[in-house]
Amino acid sequence: MTNIAAIIVKIMPLSPNSNLKEIEKHATYAMEKQGAKNISFEEKEVAFGLKSIHMKLAIAEEKGTDIVETELSKLADISSITIEDYRRAFG
Repeated sequence: MTNIAAIIVKIMPLSPNSNLKEIEKHATYAMEKQGAKNISFEEKEVAFGLKSIHMKLAIAEEKGTDIVETELSKLADISSITIEDYRRAFG
């Protein structure tokens, strides 16, 4: 039986002018290729018009966080990727 990890990733775009919906679309595609499920997004104000994207996803625990950080950091218009929360999901 595969354990599932529930992860929240903070994605910082390069600028306030970055297209957040386009980043979300590419992030969804990248994570679905890795087997992630239940992907959702929340935008949060940072400062001076800049918003961060908080991506929530469920992925097989054995994949770990490295694959998430590696795949998301390949996306265009991204300044940084941070794992904000990691939990083993039950149920």
